[in-house]
Amino acid sequence: MVKCIATDMDGTLLNHEQRISERNKLAIETAIQQGVKVVVATGRSYPEAATVLKEANLSLPIICVNGAEIRNTAGEVVYSKGMKKERASFIAKELKKRDIYFEIYTNKGSFSENYQLGVDVIVDIFHTANPEIPEELIRKRAVERLEVGVFEEISDYETIFSSSEYDVYKFLVFSKQKEVLKEAYEVLVEIEDIAISSSGEENLEINSSDAQKGIALSHFVAEQGISLEDTLALGDNLNDVSMLSVVGYPVAMGNAHKDVLALCEYTTLTNREDGVGRAIESIVLKVHQ
Repeated sequence: MVKCIATDMDGTLLNHEQRISERNKLAIETAIQQGVKVVVATGRSYPEAATVLKEANLSLPIICVNGAEIRNTAGEVVYSKGMKKERASFIAKELKKRDIYFEIYTNKGSFSENYQLGVDVIVDIFHTANPEIPEELIRKRAVERLEVGVFEEISDYETIFSSSEYDVYKFLVFSKQKEVLKEAYEVLVEIEDIAISSSGEENLEINSSDAQKGIALSHFVAEQGISLEDTLALGDNLNDVSMLSVVGYPVAMGNAHKDVLALCEYTTLTNREDGVGRAIESIVLKVHQ
């Protein structure tokens, strides 16, 4: 029996317009009314994730930054796992050596050494995946996303690494040069105490090995007195594997990465087709479709 639902956001709960559909929202609300706990598990920062939920008038706990933080419905941090600063400094040097763009997520917001390049990268990647949406609309949403994410430009990342005020949660790495990205991955994967995943073919997401969705979800359900066997998780990409591999009801989106599809016992429709809502209806609410 499903007692908890954990859902990824991008490519999963959110449609191609980066919004939560009415069907997805209604299924979540109905599940909650029936006593099921629902938590979002995303690579986004808390402000990014919370803004989308607020637009849909949903109040949910959030596992954010790939499991580096858990926030309750009031937005309070109840769990956090940062990265060792010397590890972070080394990673930054290796990425800069290969001229790879990256952003850093911390307990005090997200940072880039080149704000405009950050906007351009998001626009390029999202427009490639959604060519039917006008580029100017994508650019407007990219700027909005960076702004709500408490995104700041910083002259030198070493300012973060040398200060005790900051906890480094995640590196978000982008490159259209797949060979360069692969080369960086092969160097970074040898570092102890970090976990590398991705949410697309052109990015890497680097966290502490203690900051993964599966680990954070395990902590969350234990606090709720729920077992992982009674938990349903939905995801579409490689940064979802750690949670999909530990729950009793792993659900892959119809648009999921092939490795995610191979891992999961259940498959639903795509994020454009209300896949989250349909999975909740059929598995949790037992609605015949």
